[in-house]
Amino acid sequence: MLDRLNMLPVSSFHYKLLVVAGIGWVFDSMDTGLIAFVLPLLIKEWGLTGAQAGMLGSIGLIGMALGAVIAGTIADRIGRKKVFSLTILLYSISTGICAVVPNYESLLVFRFLVGLGLGGELPVAATLVTEYVPGRVRGRFMVMLESFWAIGWLLAALIAYCIIPVTGWRAAFIIGAVPALYTVIIRSHLPESVRYLLKEGRTQEACRIVADLEKKSGVPFKPFTATDLTAHERNISPSFITLWSDRFIKRTVMLWAVWFGIVFSYYGIFMWLPSLVFKQGFAVVKTFEYVLIMTLSQLPGYYSAAWLVDRLGRRYTLSLFLLCSGISSYFFGHAGSVTALLFWGGSMSFFNLGAWGVVYTYTPELYPTSIRGLGCGWAAGFGRIGGMAAPFLVGALLSASWDISGIFYIFASVFVIISIIVISLGTESKKKELESLS
Repeated sequence: MLDRLNMLPVSSFHYKLLVVAGIGWVFDSMDTGLIAFVLPLLIKEWGLTGAQAGMLGSIGLIGMALGAVIAGTIADRIGRKKVFSLTILLYSISTGICAVVPNYESLLVFRFLVGLGLGGELPVAATLVTEYVPGRVRGRFMVMLESFWAIGWLLAALIAYCIIPVTGWRAAFIIGAVPALYTVIIRSHLPESVRYLLKEGRTQEACRIVADLEKKSGVPFKPFTATDLTAHERNISPSFITLWSDRFIKRTVMLWAVWFGIVFSYYGIFMWLPSLVFKQGFAVVKTFEYVLIMTLSQLPGYYSAAWLVDRLGRRYTLSLFLLCSGISSYFFGHAGSVTALLFWGGSMSFFNLGAWGVVYTYTPELYPTSIRGLGCGWAAGFGRIGGMAAPFLVGALLSASWDISGIFYIFASVFVIISIIVISLGTESKKKELESLS
């Protein structure tokens, strides 16, 4: 069965799966970007301290950490598709409610719920796409999936640049509630994972999906044999302890370290990016314009990573992009002119988001089907601890009168450290089928 799934030609189904899952990524990213652009206005309107603003950024990450662990664990039990739909519904409704909250404390509560849904959706969607795309092109597809994140950030930047100055920040959150309607599309256009169905013994459903995909791809039908109806992976106990068994401990250590470092740096930098640029003396509208320009470089960053990941491999591409993210972060923190600010900010976006694409490619590949959701969820959840700490830390450092160069020393160092960890502990999964990796 899995051999037949892996041998399918790349078809409209795979691209449709990519787009449907990718639109979820767009909405997720847009929501994350909106709070970054709204933050400078909230600081001014509600008179927030740096620590309070940092907590507003961090509270969503607390929700994301819990959401990743819970959703990843549940997805191994009730299926990828159901959890994907439920998490999108949770975060979109919560985002809409953020538009009408009366005070800081209420906004904290609903930003937590937004994070709970957002954190759950990303690893589950990545798992579902990973389990359908053939190994020979999986790296490219997964980085392309992550590239939808840049589109969401661009939408958030456009909303901030064109809508917020006219209507105020509450309208941005109303727009963020649109994904609630998207769950209808998910339910009608996404099949459940064949690998999950086989693990659960639901072989007839798996047969129907594979036969339908073969028919749509022009593959001549042939009857399913007893071998086809047997899962090709050995079921493993889906428990947290399994992640730390001799078989998986090296992978788990590497992934947790990388997730912590990349989330710490990303949210520490990009959650505060409009505020940090604003702090350098630019007007709010000009700040949003500069951040929009920096954000544009994310898309070529993703596409370059997509090209490299199936050629150079996951391990070397990820390490290279992390190292270059560190170098760009250092020089961004020391930028002395608008030109330098935009160049190094664009470079930072290019390499950082390219690295994210490889992380989402790499993580699901390193665990078998029975613990793939669990492994991805815990890695992403642990990473969110870094995301919780970073926005709060930046706020505290700004309150303590740290300059921007000192703050970016920290981020540059983290990028370099996790780049070394990937080279030291990573294993290559380039163009290999999932069964051979587990």
